[in-house]
Amino acid sequence: MADKFDLHAHVTNQIIRAMEAGTAPWRKPWTGATGGAAFPRRANGQPYQGINVVMLWLEAAEKGYSSAFWMTYKQAQELGGQVRKGEKSATVVKIGRFEKKNEETGEKEERGFARAYRVFNADQIEGLPEEFAGKPAEAPRDLGTEADPQLDAFFAATGARIETSDDPKAFYHLLKDHIHMPPIATFHSASGYYATLAHELTHWTGHSSRLDRFNKGRDREAYAFEELIAEIGSCMVYASLGLAPDFDQTAAYIESWLKALKDDKRLIFTAASAAQAACNLILERGGRAKVQPEADEMDEAEPLAA
Repeated sequence: MADKFDLHAHVTNQIIRAMEAGTAPWRKPWTGATGGAAFPRRANGQPYQGINVVMLWLEAAEKGYSSAFWMTYKQAQELGGQVRKGEKSATVVKIGRFEKKNEETGEKEERGFARAYRVFNADQIEGLPEEFAGKPAEAPRDLGTEADPQLDAFFAATGARIETSDDPKAFYHLLKDHIHMPPIATFHSASGYYATLAHELTHWTGHSSRLDRFNKGRDREAYAFEELIAEIGSCMVYASLGLAPDFDQTAAYIESWLKALKDDKRLIFTAASAAQAACNLILERGGRAKVQPEADEMDEAEPLAA
């Protein structure tokens, strides 16, 4: 018997793969992309809905597809096309409802179902009509965004190895222990650049030579938890530098990862503690540290009213 399809695990793993390749797609404040990121459509032009939009969007981002169209193997053949040999399909889900007779009461009951099936992007198919072709990848655009010399000096002082290239991805490479950033000129704002850099720098603090956060494995939940730490930590760093974090976007980002972690709200407290340690290390390395006294060294606090 085939293993039961786990929709939540499948989507979460797609999101994590996208993030392992760089900053999450919804956190990309710079120009340039490997694919067109078009809204996914069926072969008949009808837009996909719900979770299938997310699943196909992430698949396209991971593989670099630029066409908006997705279809089954049979649909491709009916349109005169042929899936290229060796191409891998993507998973979409048909969600619906059906009636089933209750054996005990004899009454009909409505039940839901989710059935997975396979589709291919038009970029994977030869011989399709021209209207199914994708648009070219978006090239990075020079928006003229300028660097802040003081912030550059601060981040350089941390000792992190920060590499820049035209590759439109921002990420921390654990094995090579370096951060990659697109050019600041391709960002919509300097704020977006330094917030992204602070996020990746928070990941950098987790290396075994620093705070050693990655020694507990890299499974799905561990990765999601690390993303919470990086997002909170980047806000702490940003605020500590006297800048204003984008809390609205951060709140939505954190909420999405809490859902991936089964809505365990307590993890926020653990993540915040780890984020504070990362922030302290970054500020110390950057020459901006403010050492906070331990609880037992602080002045006696005024007790809360009963």
